[in-house]
Amino acid sequence: MMSTELNNSHAAFTQARTYLQTQIIGQPLLVDSLLIALLADGHLLVEGAPGLAKTTAIKSLANILEGDFHRLQFTPDLLPGDLTGSDIYRPETGEFVFQKGPLFHNLILADEINRAPAKVQSALLEAMGEHQISVGSITYKLPRPFLVMATQNPIEQEGTYALPEAQLDRFLMHVFIDYPDVAAETAILELARKQAKETLNTAETPEMMLSQAHVSQAQAAVLKMHMAEPVEAYLVQLVLASRNASAYSEELASWISYGGSPRATIALDRCARAHAWLEGRDYVSPEDVQAIAFEVLRHRILLSYEAEAEGMTADDVIRHLIQQVPVS
Repeated sequence: MMSTELNNSHAAFTQARTYLQTQIIGQPLLVDSLLIALLADGHLLVEGAPGLAKTTAIKSLANILEGDFHRLQFTPDLLPGDLTGSDIYRPETGEFVFQKGPLFHNLILADEINRAPAKVQSALLEAMGEHQISVGSITYKLPRPFLVMATQNPIEQEGTYALPEAQLDRFLMHVFIDYPDVAAETAILELARKQAKETLNTAETPEMMLSQAHVSQAQAAVLKMHMAEPVEAYLVQLVLASRNASAYSEELASWISYGGSPRATIALDRCARAHAWLEGRDYVSPEDVQAIAFEVLRHRILLSYEAEAEGMTADDVIRHLIQQVPVS
């Protein structure tokens, strides 16, 4: 049975989910992925065409979360110190003082991460993985909660630096978003008109719905979610099947060069738990695993040349994995 504090935390996340869905219309996957990443203490890579509310999504979350937000526009001339901060010499004291960089915020939007060179990408990904940065011989802890949402534009590739597969693995989830349907597009138009009028009339700031206490309580609850042994075995087998696909299908094996690492298993576990908790259940089902499998695995499975020649995508391969691996 949930405690009063935990009930309050779940109610706060439910309220936040409802609010975000009114601000990011037609993108329920993006809304849920943001909340799941926050619950699972991970980071998000979002890929989609310009104008699909990627920036709006994390700014809307920042508006209702206790914490601060910073947007980083990644460009080819960016330096690692522009993210982490650096030691500044103070002539009046004759000492070096550390000046914190923009990574010392709770929510970070890394806009068009693939426009920054490898050293800058590495500085960000190290901070994501370790929740700390090192400048010289001193290590600085980053605040909590700490969530990075990085974006990629799939249309324009000129002047970009592709993220290596090993660094992509640092992202908890890789989310693809597409254009909204007719009904959602009409609702977006109405919302844009309403927001324009509110701006002219000085709109009120939304109330804070998610306190840091809510987030920490929810994250602890997610880790304690009940997962039956057969569900855990199914989760593990899905990842192992991506490494040993020949045990299930020779055709599937011919499509995969490299499967998911143990980090994929951990991510699948955390996200499945977060998905179940967000849906209001106190246990994890195979449906929770399948619901987030694409976002967790698509950037962790490296396709073979044969698969690419056949026009296969990572999502096609994951779909075959789900079909081939039986639920215990």
